[in-house]
Parts: sequence; structure tokens; C-alpha cells
Amino acid sequence: MTGRAAPDPSGALVLGIDVGGSTTRVLVAGLDGRVIGTGRAGGGNPVAHGGPAAAAEVAAALRAALTGVDPGAVVAGVVGLAGGTVASRVLAGVWPAAGLRVLPRLVSDVELAYAAGTDRPDGTVLVAGTGAVAGECRDFTPVRFADGHGWLLGDRGSGYWLGRTAVSSALTTLDRTRAPGALPPFAAAVVAALTGATPPTGGPDAVARLRAAVIGAAHAEPPVRLARLAPLVLRGAAEGDPDARQLVERAADHLLTTLGTVRAPDSTRPVVLAGGVLVPASPLTEAVRTRITARWPAASVPLAAGTAGAAAWLAARPLGVPGTLHRRLVGAPD
Repeated sequence: MTGRAAPDPSGALVLGIDVGGSTTRVLVAGLDGRVIGTGRAGGGNPVAHGGPAAAAEVAAALRAALTGVDPGAVVAGVVGLAGGTVASRVLAGVWPAAGLRVLPRLVSDVELAYAAGTDRPDGTVLVAGTGAVAGECRDFTPVRFADGHGWLLGDRGSGYWLGRTAVSSALTTLDRTRAPGALPPFAAAVVAALTGATPPTGGPDAVARLRAAVIGAAHAEPPVRLARLAPLVLRGAAEGDPDARQLVERAADHLLTTLGTVRAPDSTRPVVLAGGVLVPASPLTEAVRTRITARWPAASVPLAAGTAGAAAWLAARPLGVPGTLHRRLVGAPD
């Protein structure tokens, strides 16, 4: 997918790339903030997809963004992704193959998320998607982290945590139930989403079979895949289901604890919220924001916006660009 605009009169371009586990986004812009090209492809994280496949996806998104554009006009670039050390080796051949004369600078996904929410250099960022991590940023660079330990050791309050806890809660409910038809709505929805079938009718024998099916389904795929149940939890909470709402409140408590690990009690700096479960209209976002406002009443709590635009802005920032560039690039569709 590509988009075009008239080039910057100066001719200088900047490149921003957000390499995610499921999507790679590229944005090329002039120093006045006009978007020259955009590209999108599949996940390009080499840890998740392997080196050759990841490099191919990044290259595809880059080609789309540079269609009709002189790659030699790109004077700076930033690539945001997790696992930068591995990625720098994997992606080393992508840049010259695309005709770039500059080597894009790699930054962490946490730094990119922070820049996608604010142009203030110092503050904190809370990212909750499949995993969860908080970072304290100085001059946009994370200098301290909390959580981000992965599904086995942490990621409390994340999409994975919501999914795993929802399954655990449903199993506890099953243990206390004598007939599948007696399951409350939220537990029944979790069971159906995991097993692909609505709970059958019957007595204790049917409960035992259903319990085994849920356990088997949960163990039949990589544990992190339980994050796919997070939207079900958020939807249930938004619709007022008390069990789903309780899980969301617990997740918000975990995320605030993680944030408080890296954020000073008297800080007035911004808190950027980012990630797939901290999005507009999410009950988890609302719960987290309420807690942040109560604990740090002077802090602004923006949501991260266009990450590829934020990467382009980070690339342009050392070049003495106008103060309005952040708003223009971060707000640009990518």
C-alpha cells in the first residue's frame, strides 16, 4: 500500500520504519512534514519470523514507500524494533539494496512508542500489547525499564496476561460447575473462543470432557498465543460483564505497578500509553488512565499515534526541523 505527495522543495527526505511482529510500516517524508511515500508489509521482526523472512518483509515495505522516489535523497532514517542487535545484522543488506546512501539508526520499540506520543524529551512510556513494559526516557532514549520479562516471567497486565488469566478463570469456574450449561456468560465465551465450540449440555461427565478440551486447547499452541483472547476480555468489560471487568481492573493494577517502578512519585512529565490493548475506547486504557491521573495528577497521558511517522521525526530531529514537524508526522497515516 503506498501514498504520495509533492516532494519537499529542499529535496532532503527522512525515512521512518516501524518493524512489528505482525506489520512493518514505512514512511518517507520531507523536512517540512509532507509525506512522500508509505509502505506496509508483514511482520519484519527477525526474532519472531527468522532472518530471511523478516528482511524480505522490510524490503517489500521499503520498496513500496520509495516507489517513484530517489532513495539517494534520504539523508537520515530511523528503524524502531525489538531485538536491535540481531536486527542490525539481519537487515544490513536491505538498505544498500534499496539504494539508500545512509544507514538507518536502530532504536528500541519502547523509544519509538514514547516518541509516537509526545515531543517532550523526558517522560515515561507504558507499552501493553502482547507483552508489557514501562520505560523511563531521557532525551527520548529509555534509560530504565520495568517488566518486559516475557510471558514466562512477567508481562503482567499485557494482552497475554489477559488471555491466560481469562482461561485460568474459566477453568476455575468449570471446576465449580456441575453442568456446562450453568457456566456464566464470560466463562462460556472464553471456552467457546478457545475450543471453537459452545459448551454442550449434560452433567458432570460433560463438564469433565469440556475441562479437558480447554486444557488441551490451551497447551496445543505456543503460550503467547493466548493473547488472542485479550479482545474478548476487553469487549466483555466494555459490555459490563463483571468477570471481564474484574480482569481488566487487575490488569490495570499490574500495569500501574510496573509504571510506578520507573516513574518518580512526584513526576509531572508525560506518560505515553502504547500497545495493542492500550488503544482509544479500550476499558483497560480508561482504567489505567484513571489510576495515572489519581497518582500523578499533573501528568498528561497521551496515546501513541503513528509509529512510522515518529521514526521519521526521530530521524529528522537532529537536522534542525520546525517544532510543528512532530505533530505533522506522528499524525500522518502510515
